[in-house]
Amino acid sequence: MKTIVLTGMSGCGKSSVGKALAQKLNIKFVDVDEEIVFLEKKSINDIFAKSGEKYFRELESQQIIKSFTEQNLVIALGGGAFENENTRNFLLNNATVVYLQAGAQTILDRLKNSTNRPLLNNNNMNLITIEKLLNSRKNNYELAHFSVITDNKTIEEILGEIIKCVNLK
Repeated sequence: MKTIVLTGMSGCGKSSVGKALAQKLNIKFVDVDEEIVFLEKKSINDIFAKSGEKYFRELESQQIIKSFTEQNLVIALGGGAFENENTRNFLLNNATVVYLQAGAQTILDRLKNSTNRPLLNNNNMNLITIEKLLNSRKNNYELAHFSVITDNKTIEEILGEIIKCVNLK
């Protein structure tokens, strides 16, 4: 089985759906953001603040490729990981990529109390900012092999759609 990669905006459900999918398929789950936090011993906010987004994106790309040393994985990307052309092409050629699509209002509702999103923090956590970020990334997200809408759905419903798309039984 090809590695399944979940992409999409912060708050679309990549981590929670990824964990549940890996458990259902009895395979390993890798959350790229969690791996970076563990390796750097700093929060993503701290990495962005101290070293910048460019440094974080380089770490992210390295961690994604490093994850492919193992077989049978579900990988949850960070919201901006699919913006990197080299990373995106690598994933599209070596994995089954699923775009978890959520609307701006759903993202706002899910993240409104979150404090660990460097591009969506308390200062700019509003519908307009989320819509702009979503629109700027939409074309790349839509390059994924499959798209599953997560608005108003349970994790079980989303898993069912992913399994059907990816043709896993």
